[in-house]
Amino acid sequence: MKVTVYTDGSARGNPGNGGYGIVLLSGQHRKEMSAGYRLTTNNRMELLAVIVALESMKMPNLDITVYTDSKYVCEAVEKGWVFNWVRTGFKDKKKSDLWKRFLAIYPKHQVKFKWIKGHAGHPMNERCDQLATAAADSGQLLVDTWYEEL
Repeated sequence: MKVTVYTDGSARGNPGNGGYGIVLLSGQHRKEMSAGYRLTTNNRMELLAVIVALESMKMPNLDITVYTDSKYVCEAVEKGWVFNWVRTGFKDKKKSDLWKRFLAIYPKHQVKFKWIKGHAGHPMNERCDQLATAAADSGQLLVDTWYEEL
């Protein structure tokens, strides 16, 4: 089964309050998800959006294409940087908690990443940005415990 995933993350102040937005598409089905955090970074929210999207899949071995405006996330996977970070024990990597979480779910599916330019009028990217921004501004903010303990 094919699934298309659009993700976006944002943070006010970077670090500051932030959020992620996700749109999942599969056949006629569409699902939107978002959450906000009281203290985080843009890159953490971009990566967390991908993780939450992949973790939400109920079936294994899906053919998933993730569209993201985060070159950091896209290139870390597509260029294999994250796999080199594993070999170095994530030395000096600030988001190792999230990358380890990503690596626990990533092999369960066939995942491809596609970079799209952010804030360029792409309807699904714009929707994800709206979801992320609304979550960050909601007042219902979660604690990014790992980040706040740094």
